[in-house]
Amino acid sequence: MARNAVRQRSLTYNRKRSITVNRTDLGQQGLERHSNIGNTQRLCKRGKPCARHVTKAPTLVMACGVLAQDGQWSAPARQPDFLFPVHALSKVFRGKFMAALTSARKAGKTERDPQRQAPAWRERYQQLYRHDWVVYAKTPLGGPAQVLDYLSSYTHRTAISNERISSVGPSEVAFKVRADAHGGKRIVRLPGVEFVRRVLQHVLPSGLKRIRHYGVLASSCKAVKLGAARLALEMPVIDPQITEPVKAFMARVARFDVDLCPCCGAGRLHVSGTLPGARQLPAPGTTTMWPQGRGPP
Repeated sequence: MARNAVRQRSLTYNRKRSITVNRTDLGQQGLERHSNIGNTQRLCKRGKPCARHVTKAPTLVMACGVLAQDGQWSAPARQPDFLFPVHALSKVFRGKFMAALTSARKAGKTERDPQRQAPAWRERYQQLYRHDWVVYAKTPLGGPAQVLDYLSSYTHRTAISNERISSVGPSEVAFKVRADAHGGKRIVRLPGVEFVRRVLQHVLPSGLKRIRHYGVLASSCKAVKLGAARLALEMPVIDPQITEPVKAFMARVARFDVDLCPCCGAGRLHVSGTLPGARQLPAPGTTTMWPQGRGPP
């Protein structure tokens, strides 16, 4: 199963996104009926940077409570540190994942699966259902500051930083990796093609985001529901300086007018046109979809 996930990354990631549906399904039971759940999903990598194989798994940061339709915040009464029962969550996740995988097979999207034939598929399907799946759940973070600190370490993380690359030759790349648990380093040399292949394993397929918000935090409804949640939790009023536009921030802090022409110091900058961009990157080996324009000087 792990080898197939590496071969078909886009399909596997889309199946794992069904975990957000599980939260919604469980959220319609008991205390959370007719309520709004807020969670943030992050795709985290499993494996060392530039390792031979790197897989990604979704991690969700969830509010330990729900926003009811009457505008009140409701927390679980039986176990206040967990919104859903972990064992029930694991069973629902297994069912959703396997159902989505079966649908993908019927739609012909598992052509690279070595066990796509009916006998091998049924054997693996039964084998996966013999074992209990585990959804690892931890107690909530300490507060908004801890959540921000946790997510900020992943927003701009790359596969490897420039400072770790020691040298780039005609046919190989040398970079530093951890040698032991005490901070020691050692040099690894890889052919250029292999180095690029491992770096590209950290690039998400088209349509997937490294961080995505759902429920109360979704961009389509957070303008209303997030404010209602803050009101129900009796949170302090947001400081206007936190949400001020960039132009106002630069004018207040740096005394700098971003629209002022840097050459003459008198004219004003304005948008003269918008260049259309490609909706997705072209597949390897195909003709580029980028508009033909003047190259670099």
